[in-house]
Amino acid sequence: MSAAPLERWLIEQLLDTDLYKITMLQAFYHAPEFRTVEVEWKFACRNRNGFDLSALIPEIERQLAHVCSLQFLPEELDYLSRFPYITPDFIAFLRIFRLDMRFVDLQPKGEDLKLRFRGPLIHVALFEIYALAIISELHTIIHCGGFDRQLGRQKLADKIALLRGHGELPGFSFVDFGTRRRASRGWQQEVLETLQREIPEYFGGTSSLHFARTLGLTPIGTMAHEWFQAWQAVTRLADAQKAALEGWVREYRGRLGIALTDNYSMDSFIRDFSDPYFVKLYDGLRHDSADPLAWGEKALAMYQQMGVDPLSKALVFSDSLNFPRMIEIYQHFRGRARISFGIGTNLMNDVGNQPLDIVIKMVAANGKPIAKISDEPGKSMCEDLGYLQYLASQYGIDPSRVRIST
Repeated sequence: MSAAPLERWLIEQLLDTDLYKITMLQAFYHAPEFRTVEVEWKFACRNRNGFDLSALIPEIERQLAHVCSLQFLPEELDYLSRFPYITPDFIAFLRIFRLDMRFVDLQPKGEDLKLRFRGPLIHVALFEIYALAIISELHTIIHCGGFDRQLGRQKLADKIALLRGHGELPGFSFVDFGTRRRASRGWQQEVLETLQREIPEYFGGTSSLHFARTLGLTPIGTMAHEWFQAWQAVTRLADAQKAALEGWVREYRGRLGIALTDNYSMDSFIRDFSDPYFVKLYDGLRHDSADPLAWGEKALAMYQQMGVDPLSKALVFSDSLNFPRMIEIYQHFRGRARISFGIGTNLMNDVGNQPLDIVIKMVAANGKPIAKISDEPGKSMCEDLGYLQYLASQYGIDPSRVRIST
């Protein structure tokens, strides 16, 4: 049985999204390779655990329809226009931009969701964060009956106390990556305000453009898997990773220089990235799957082999983090590189409920499959095993290791 419609909108501004969705959208908008590319995105929940996601469908549809009625506000565009890497022609595009429900396919799949977005790349890419944030907050409201704010505050206080209990942590910094899996929008705001007030020496900012603007925080973000995946549709498969790295340089000229490493595995990334051109123009690397300590050691070894001081580069960790894990990683690499962290679910949905582990990933472009492989097989996302195995073979990965998503 579905719940009654909510009395409020869960997304009230189009700027209530992550910075990297906007930076990738601009790069796609400018790249001639993507002017006619049609894509398909797919929702997946990795831990449904008996929750009836299909009961959320009427309200998801209603909330997404509201998102499709929104436009970027003049004050939001004025804010974006101050970023030195956001261009006037892209601001003009955003001024008339709207999402469209014609690109949304939402149906029940038993008690799960079959949710897909299909359409021109630049017209569907922004659906991801809005849809995930809506589903996550509806889960809080409908499945969990809300949450205990006092419990959430105590858990947040414990995190702050843990950091303070370690004394000085020179160079330690973390940012909020939690918009997509937040317990609620209001809770995200309270958490950010608390961190901003209590531990500004460790709290480096947020991926949320809305809260960066309204709270005066530093917005953080560069690229995600979709940037690397999309190049599979427009270039030779074995060259897709290099093409993505080059395309980013073409757009941002060394700005926003944190490269994601795990679309095809860290080993293949090092093979394609070990070029003085890339090493000079990228400021660092982001980890998003598999053992972070082993990944970091590989990154440091790569820089050292190329004669680059690792202390001049950043290593950003963003995979399934909590505060003890951040401290462990920081202590392992302390003094060997610039270390920072992007933490999501454990920061914005640690309120006593079971958060949903939900993602929306690109699975097709121009009618053909595309994929991410990841350094962790369970994070791979593809619907065509033959394609996934061929992709693996092109990037030096054992094809028998990979499996398609369900």
